Amino acid sequence: MTLTELRYIVALAQEQHFGRAAERCHVSQPTLSIAVKKLEQELGTTLFERGKQGIQATPLGERIVALASRVLDQTAAIKDAADADKEQLHGPLALGTLPTIGPYLLPQFIPLLQETASQLSLYVEEGNQGSLALKLRSGELDAILITLPFNEPDVVTQPLFDEPFVLLLPVDHPLASKTAIAATDLDPAEVLLLGEVDCFRAQVLTAFPHLDPRQIPAAGTTRNFTRGNTLETLRHMVASRLGITILPQTAAHASLYAPNLLVTRPFVNPVPKRTLTLAWRISFPRHKAIDLLRRAIQASSSAYWNYNTAREQDTPGVLVENRDW
Repeated sequence: MTLTELRYIVALAQEQHFGRAAERCHVSQPTLSIAVKKLEQELGTTLFERGKQGIQATPLGERIVALASRVLDQTAAIKDAADADKEQLHGPLALGTLPTIGPYLLPQFIPLLQETASQLSLYVEEGNQGSLALKLRSGELDAILITLPFNEPDVVTQPLFDEPFVLLLPVDHPLASKTAIAATDLDPAEVLLLGEVDCFRAQVLTAFPHLDPRQIPAAGTTRNFTRGNTLETLRHMVASRLGITILPQTAAHASLYAPNLLVTRPFVNPVPKRTLTLAWRISFPRHKAIDLLRRAIQASSSAYWNYNTAREQDTPGVLVENRDW
């Protein structure tokens, strides 16, 4: 058996679909299918049940996949150890990020990172928190930029800063006359949210319990929760006067519209917020690269400087043009 075959069966067990597993492994579906069949023949057992309901690991297959996952984790650790003597600020650094973070923070910190470490090339991949965690542990990603809560074995997490939520609404909306918004000011029938699988939606519903979708009136009595797939979709929906929405501060300030169309309003204390966090494997040896990445994110983030009071005193004295400072 080979590490490639182990990687294929782990991907297949997670995706439960040959096509998606092949796409994730960057090979054709026949290539992956043949490799899985070859491994099954070598082991003399069936690892996966193939049926109309999809692909499901057999009980023995589940145990073997778990062992394969541990082998791949150790393989990533070996690769990390082999890189330990290399120049830490040279070469590629693979960073994963959430769709609700990347589009807004990447333009802020990548120019600073390129300026301070020109030999460091950043590879960025976007995904949900679960898939990013899997790729971090397998060694496909070196670090991930996510939000708390997050707990993974053998992974270090370092909170970067808290980012407050703000309300985005049309300029002539009745709530626009308020200087700060209370949770009870929000009408659940007006609120636009992301889809059920997004962690930011869960954070909003946790911060605003009265928006609990289980308490939505019966269909037809209100417009109910309107959903978008991205924060930008929600912004466009607000601009189209379909409702109001709650955004992280960084996303809310990345406006694409004239100031006489949309406005933001802060929430009253205690201000709802999310905690942005950098995570990496304990075994990852390029600590200087991680530290530089952390400092670049904090130094260039308006949310960090405008909202967080516990700032590090040893942050490098690098000036970055930012109109919000």
